[in-house]
Amino acid sequence: MSFAERLAPEATTITLCWRIARSDGVVLGFTSHDAPLTVAGLRYEASPGMTPLAISAGLGLDVATMEFAGALSAGAITERDLAAGRFDGARLDVFMTDWAMPTAGILPVARGTLGTVSRDLEAGAGAGGFVATVRGPTAAFDAIAIETCTPTCRAELGDRRCRVDLAPLTTLTTVAAGSTRDRVVVVGAAPDDRFIDGRVRCRDGANAGLDARITSIDGGALVLIEALPFVPIAGDRIELREGCDRRLVTCSTRFANAANFRGEPHVPGGDVLTRFPGV
Repeated sequence: MSFAERLAPEATTITLCWRIARSDGVVLGFTSHDAPLTVAGLRYEASPGMTPLAISAGLGLDVATMEFAGALSAGAITERDLAAGRFDGARLDVFMTDWAMPTAGILPVARGTLGTVSRDLEAGAGAGGFVATVRGPTAAFDAIAIETCTPTCRAELGDRRCRVDLAPLTTLTTVAAGSTRDRVVVVGAAPDDRFIDGRVRCRDGANAGLDARITSIDGGALVLIEALPFVPIAGDRIELREGCDRRLVTCSTRFANAANFRGEPHVPGGDVLTRFPGV
């Protein structure tokens, strides 16, 4: 039986489902049905409070957007996780399925990535809730596709263009006492300047799964360019990844990767006119 035939009767067994895949690898499923469902191996928890507020789509290249609201719960979407940014940029898929026969297939409704997530006291069922804006696939057309000419490398250390192996550049260590949200002290030898412009990724504790860029080394502590949502606790495990200052000399001498350098260090800049008197 097709979905059109299942939607024809006045009383149907069709329900909406939401699949949220966060950037840290956590995948959550929710359904507007009053009982949990298992679709394609993923358990969709019953969340009758999850509702689509607005869905707009078209045949052109305009950015398609939608909103959905839900209640903050203790085990799935929490105010703590939203404040920590764990759902920023998460992928969302909305589809219909037959709750009486979940294995019969799905009907896609919308998909995109989460944008702005705001607290809404009226969105939840008496316990407070949230409203999330979702940007559709056509949002990618808003991005600038042409790179500008820069003397420094435009690739990210270890990405598909840089191709440097990050495994030898990554160190597993633990947090020491005296750390703050934007200043992380580690156990053992103090990190050196190789970790400037690198990243710290939390493996344990309240910040598990989150990472931040290292801007400098101060007295043996890692200074972060953006503070972590929560204070790291002594004993929490973290990953430290070395950084790169994106200069050609660093790429060549430290990483032996000049062939993959993505910059134009020898192209004259706008200040070339000031180098010669009388010009």
